[in-house]
Amino acid sequence: MKITPIRNEKDYQNALNRLEEIFDAKKGTNQGDELEILSILIDKYENENFPIGMPDPIEAIKFRMEQMGMKQKDLAEVVGFKSRVSEILSKKRKLTLGMIRKLNSTLHIPTEVLVQDY
Repeated sequence: MKITPIRNEKDYQNALNRLEEIFDAKKGTNQGDELEILSILIDKYENENFPIGMPDPIEAIKFRMEQMGMKQKDLAEVVGFKSRVSEILSKKRKLTLGMIRKLNSTLHIPTEVLVQDY
């Protein structure tokens, strides 16, 4: 087991290949330890080199509504009038702090997502 830092794309590909080879290793074995360390190194490299930004607040609302089988009229119960929902979803109206709180508690969308500019 020779583990080295992942500094570039070649190191990253080698680490992924090795991870695939030992993927079914048992915990507590040398390969199991290697698997755990490689996973941590790969995760660190991916977070630094392939960051995933936060979703657009309105797209997050639409996605969550779809997941929950909600319609615009259902969202009106959370944020107010049906016309207000249309304005929000078309990005013509900004979310207020009260709406953000209600969307967070009802749809379970993190406030960090909802408070972003759009």
